[in-house]
Amino acid sequence: MSFWTAVVVIFAIASVTWLRAQKLRGEKHGFRLSEGLGEREHELENEVENLRKRIAVLERIATDERREKDLAREIEALRD
Repeated sequence: MSFWTAVVVIFAIASVTWLRAQKLRGEKHGFRLSEGLGEREHELENEVENLRKRIAVLERIATDERREKDLAREIEALRD
């Protein structure tokens, strides 16, 4: 076996070992890669969707070229 072949083999072994350690470390902290999405992930997806809707409303309010009275009235309407 040549020197460079040995270097490649050692690098491959180290890489596989590191990847397995990362997977086990992630599972230890509650992340399961093979199980798909859990209940918590679905809750987070719903929360992100709600936040996107709120941001869209805020962007619409910020980019409208209305006078201050119209803006204040629209903000009050959104609070209800």
